[in-house]
Amino acid sequence: MYALSVVLLRVGVDSGSGGIQGPLLSNVFDFDYVPIPDYTDTDPRKYGTERGRFGRTLAEYFPSPRQEKMAKQSIHYDPEFSTFTYGDPTSPKARLRRLEPGSLLVFYCGLEGWNKYHSDPALYIMGYFEVSRAGLARQIGDDLVHREFSKNFHVRHPSIYSEDRGALVLVKGGRSSRLLNRAFCISEMGVDRKGKPLKILSHKMRRIVGDFGGRVSVQRSPPRWVWPEFSKGAMDFVRSLD
Repeated sequence: MYALSVVLLRVGVDSGSGGIQGPLLSNVFDFDYVPIPDYTDTDPRKYGTERGRFGRTLAEYFPSPRQEKMAKQSIHYDPEFSTFTYGDPTSPKARLRRLEPGSLLVFYCGLEGWNKYHSDPALYIMGYFEVSRAGLARQIGDDLVHREFSKNFHVRHPSIYSEDRGALVLVKGGRSSRLLNRAFCISEMGVDRKGKPLKILSHKMRRIVGDFGGRVSVQRSPPRWVWPEFSKGAMDFVRSLD
């Protein structure tokens, strides 16, 4: 059985955190990564000052009536792709501390067509970490945490680190980690038990990562751990993405 893990994790703005989907810019799936807001207003980086990889401020991706307000809003950059770190102190993410070196933490986000490009909201793989280290901050040790995770939102702010440290899970990506150039769609529309529309894992993706025992809703879910029998194929597929 393949020993390394593959985990799917939703990140980035969405209708519940930020109030928008991220921007999909063309039919070849160019996109920009828009992190969630920092509701503690601790981080000095703002949507109005931070620019995406196409030169626009991140505030420009919000609807016009909200842009002035969002320009002043602090950003919670997590994951960050400059030094490849991710952190979270909440219980649904606690198991990520068990990721072994070489495992893949695969990030997906909600995207929809922006400006003149129309595309309905869907879920897309947007990047991944090839894990080099994972664990609880208090077990990794403060010296190593500040050396390897200094760019992470939960570490760079002393007040937040002090509050989160006891439960904070940190994941560090190695050199093969990357933010994709083009997003890859993993969802299709289904319905929940009440018949309401729901984004679920596409049939194509189920052939690659499995169906998680029938739990195919990925609209809002805890991290999805790919079953071992699918891990090798899932790794090869993710690494093939541009």
